[in-house]
Amino acid sequence: MELQDTVKEALNALYHHPDDTVRMQADRWLQDFQRTLDAWQVADNLLHDATSNLETLIFCSQTLRSKVQRDFEELPSEAFRQLRDSLNTLLKKFHKGPPKVRTQISIAVAALALHVPAEVWGDGGIVKWLRDEMNSHPEYVPGFLELLTVLPEEVYNCKIAARPERRRQFEKELTSQVEVALTILTACLSIYELKEQVLEAFASWLRLKHGIPGSILASHPLVLTALSSLNSELLSEASVNVISELIHYTTTGSSSGVSVHMPLIQVVVPQVMSLKAQLRDSSKDEEDVKAIARLFADMGDSYVELIATGSDESMLITHALLEVASHPEYDIASMTFNFWHSLQMNLTKMESYISIGNEASIEAERNRRLQLFRPAYESLVSLVSFRVQYPEDYQDLSYEDLKEFKQTRYAIADVLSDAALVLGGDATLKILYMKLLEAVASRGNDENSEWRPAEAALFCIRAISNYVSVVEAEVMPLIMALLPKLPQQSQLLQTVCSTIGAYSKWLDSASSGLSILPSVLDILMNGMGASEDCAAAAALAFRHICDDCRRKLCGCLDGLFHIYNRTVNGEGSFKVSAEDSLHLVEALSMVVTELPPDDAKRALEALCLPVVNPLQEIVNQGPEFVNNKPSRQLTVHIDRFAYIFRYVNHPQAVADAIQRLWPIFKAIFDLRAWDMRTMESLCRACKYAVRTSGRFMGITIGAMLEEIQNLYRQHHQPCFLYLSSEVIKIFGSDPSCSNYLKNLIEALFMHTTRLLTYVQDFTNRPDIADDCFLLASRCMRYCPQLFIPSSVFPSLVDCSMIGITVQHREASNSILHFLSDIFDLAKLNMGEQFLAIRDTLIIPRGATITRLLIASLTGALPKSRIEVVSYTLLALTRAYGVQALEWAKESVSLIPSTAVTEVERSRFLKALSDAASGVDNNGLTVPIEELSDVCRRNRTVQEIVQGALRPLELNLAPVS
Repeated sequence: MELQDTVKEALNALYHHPDDTVRMQADRWLQDFQRTLDAWQVADNLLHDATSNLETLIFCSQTLRSKVQRDFEELPSEAFRQLRDSLNTLLKKFHKGPPKVRTQISIAVAALALHVPAEVWGDGGIVKWLRDEMNSHPEYVPGFLELLTVLPEEVYNCKIAARPERRRQFEKELTSQVEVALTILTACLSIYELKEQVLEAFASWLRLKHGIPGSILASHPLVLTALSSLNSELLSEASVNVISELIHYTTTGSSSGVSVHMPLIQVVVPQVMSLKAQLRDSSKDEEDVKAIARLFADMGDSYVELIATGSDESMLITHALLEVASHPEYDIASMTFNFWHSLQMNLTKMESYISIGNEASIEAERNRRLQLFRPAYESLVSLVSFRVQYPEDYQDLSYEDLKEFKQTRYAIADVLSDAALVLGGDATLKILYMKLLEAVASRGNDENSEWRPAEAALFCIRAISNYVSVVEAEVMPLIMALLPKLPQQSQLLQTVCSTIGAYSKWLDSASSGLSILPSVLDILMNGMGASEDCAAAAALAFRHICDDCRRKLCGCLDGLFHIYNRTVNGEGSFKVSAEDSLHLVEALSMVVTELPPDDAKRALEALCLPVVNPLQEIVNQGPEFVNNKPSRQLTVHIDRFAYIFRYVNHPQAVADAIQRLWPIFKAIFDLRAWDMRTMESLCRACKYAVRTSGRFMGITIGAMLEEIQNLYRQHHQPCFLYLSSEVIKIFGSDPSCSNYLKNLIEALFMHTTRLLTYVQDFTNRPDIADDCFLLASRCMRYCPQLFIPSSVFPSLVDCSMIGITVQHREASNSILHFLSDIFDLAKLNMGEQFLAIRDTLIIPRGATITRLLIASLTGALPKSRIEVVSYTLLALTRAYGVQALEWAKESVSLIPSTAVTEVERSRFLKALSDAASGVDNNGLTVPIEELSDVCRRNRTVQEIVQGALRPLELNLAPVS
């Protein structure tokens, strides 16, 4: 009683106390209370207590529901029947409300049925028990109907802490009782007030996909009631839910399933088609229209393979879906977008025609279908293209509304892409060009007149750029000639710039491309001087033009450098941001790549000049000045070097450039090694210099590695490890570098393992752990001869064992990939010769590694990490066979039988045994995932499992 009063007081404080702190304390106390064993009895008592207020009833019903779902195993087995009877009493007590309380109790009863086999439940299982209860107590039928509705839904509720095997049994139990459930529902149809509830329950049972043939369902009273109620204002929503489920039901299983259900399809489809006129009925409520549209969309999605054959009936459905697509409300029209994509896939992909026969027959049938659906896709292009038009009040849109508008444009772009794949890009372009001409014609000569239709047409033209042939010569020249004549309105100019960039490949291939380029570059320069958004689009387009038209542009480097210098130096009216200026750095770098070596060397110097000058000025000011500079004022220039070194593909020229620049880079390394942001930027630039120059780097690479090796000891910057991994990739197999790289590897790893001696160290510095083990994996691949026999290899394996359970995703993945690389060593280049060293190291640690991996599978790591942990465990098992199986048996035997049954244990070990025998991984994941699910089914079990496997009890002694 005292605890019951405390719960009431806490709830009162939670909902009514004026002090936020008190409310938070009450909330925390109530959450903790829900996890206790006492919560069962207290919640049950308060629900039966006639004096409990609504807040108490809702809280206690939620508590009881969650206890049944998650903590049923806390109760002794003999408590089941008492709990069932109490919940049944409560279901009757609240059969008229409050609805929230009744729903929670219904879910609790359904969850209880999932936990308990039908023979334990008694009375032939829950469905027959429910039938008998409804027959005995007809006054409580509405409450029982809600239970009948939620029952099949709980099969798929992952909140219920049931074992996978029991969940499968429950699904079979319900499936075997479908006819009983439908008989109950049919009997309830006679009560008009319950019809809506009956239909919702029927829809719920249809989701079980229980295998009743369509010929039986086609004449079933529940189906006929749903169809006849489609036009009933009170029942239409429930009817739509049923019809929607029936449509999905007819397509479940194999393709032969459709023919099995054809009698049902022949009943449902005409009824849905009869609703087509209502799509345009202005007197209909929008929600009703949306419901009807949903049925057409469901029909299209479900029967798309039948529709793609092009029969007369399928064309009627296609025209109905065009009707939906034309609806002024985007939410309604967009319901069909998935259908148009699926239909496109069916029409264009050869896999759809495999059953037809030889190549000639396939090609003929494909062409026939494409021709048949051309008019539909041509209409679709016209129907959707207007939806990308900016609203008149676009300047007043909130951030969320603007974001939604952009998402709409992306969705329409996808639909246009589907249309282009069916019609061909050139044909789609003609339709959209006519839209552009209409927009320009309606604008007239007035500079201030409407720009939005032209911008919308151009956006659509840009969206299909990937599908327009590079030799298109009819429409594209006209569009390019039109672009300079369009007004300079900011949004329109931004789209003009984006369109130019999208058609850069066309500009390169077109016979008139060279003559068009000057006017195109003028537009882009105007764009760079307009708004920031417009400048961003222009800079990106400039990069595309320079990438695809680089050979054409080699002759006009002076003009390009003029634009480049204005942007990089921030001169004049250009509004290109520092981030977007990188597009111009990349653009010029790609053009320079096309030059002959001597010209490229000079051009590279010109590229570097406006970047190096500001850095040199900063360095010349002295150490204190460099130290006090904000990172941004250094990285803005260093990032440009990264792009130059990445995209100027002249190895010798880049190697010479980095050698000249090294004194500046070294000064920044020495003075700013404490600053992670600057170091990341500088290491990125060095990484691309190494990647492009390779072995041309000569002495510079030695100086660079010596620098980072020394600085890493002092400042522990992870990017030094990342840069080293790039060097290993390029120089790892070079015998002339072996001594140097061996020293580098040992120095970096020795220092890192001293930093990471406890799990908490990994948690505090996951970036170091991530880059350390990425580097280790790269060493395994590119220089195993230096790495595996080294003195640091054993300590790195020990270090990886400590860090396996770090929660940081990237760090954890890097560690697991490193371990799987060790186990898969025989697959790696030169790996086999080091197997003896590996085995000497792994076998003494095998039992512990296995325990850690099984602990990670069963709860020490998040569920999202199961795939990579499973792969690592299977790799270990493949490498060590019977020995690994013994390690696994030893580990799973630690888990108490209250958490994992012998059957579940055996199934898991059988999967590992199959892996040891060489069975493919794909078939082994289900038993492994099921062990993971079983051990995570609730907090108590997870704590028991982790307490048994003790994954966190592994630390290295700190090295002095």
